[in-house]
Amino acid sequence: MRRLPHVTWLRAFEAAARHSSFSSAADELHLTPAAVSQQIRLLEQHLDIQLFKRLAKGVELTDLGQAYAQPIRKSFLEMQTATDGLFSDKRKSTIRVRSSISFAALILAPRLSAFRLQHPEVEIELTTTVWADRMSDASIDLDIRYGEGNWPEHNIHRLQIDPATVICHPDYAPSLTGPPAEALSTADIVQIVGSETDWDRMLKQCGFEGARPAHWIKADSSLIALQILGGGHGCAIISGSFAKEALDAGRLVAPFALEIPMAQSFFVVERDDLGGRTDVRAFIDWICAQDL
Repeated sequence: MRRLPHVTWLRAFEAAARHSSFSSAADELHLTPAAVSQQIRLLEQHLDIQLFKRLAKGVELTDLGQAYAQPIRKSFLEMQTATDGLFSDKRKSTIRVRSSISFAALILAPRLSAFRLQHPEVEIELTTTVWADRMSDASIDLDIRYGEGNWPEHNIHRLQIDPATVICHPDYAPSLTGPPAEALSTADIVQIVGSETDWDRMLKQCGFEGARPAHWIKADSSLIALQILGGGHGCAIISGSFAKEALDAGRLVAPFALEIPMAQSFFVVERDDLGGRTDVRAFIDWICAQDL
């Protein structure tokens, strides 16, 4: 296997090939034309081929030179891309955010472009989970959780989201006839796991005193429940913040003027060892100020 040429020879060759000029390559590399010519001559001797035709006015790649220039240029571009991506801008920072899947998909993700416009120096890495109650991964900076807020971390910030209401598909709504208590007592319920008491509270508000109706199907998140409702059957109790886009677009409807507060709240939880990072503070201030 032939030993690879010296990188400075290759750099001079790539620049001269791109400019079709030793002088222009010299200007780019902050060398003299004679130095560029010498480096290319050493490369030609190493490869035992002629890469350039020396003309009266300028230079021109030989056929072999043209073939060699393409992969060399590609290699330098790939090295530049890797270097820029990993090391070029030390001013940029990364915040690693984990969120419940419904909050991430329905509320946070559509708004992140607005945060990036305000803070182009901050990059967000977003991951999701269905349930989380602890920082089990040291690679997480901020955790967006649903619960009571009584976790062991020291810096926890409550987020305000809209109350919950009954949501269904427009095609299913006509089946919910009569007063809300009567209609919901016989409805096909899409039950969100962990939110079973929402139906008890909603039915009590309607004046229904009987047992909670059996569910038609269960879903592990509001996101999945909304997708089930989109199929045209059943109803679920979901925060207006989660259902807003589907309601505004008319894909789903709220058939009754009923609302109950969410049983628990969403919180942004900071990892305890973050210190006073300005990027983290900017993100927390931004999300806490959002009209969710």
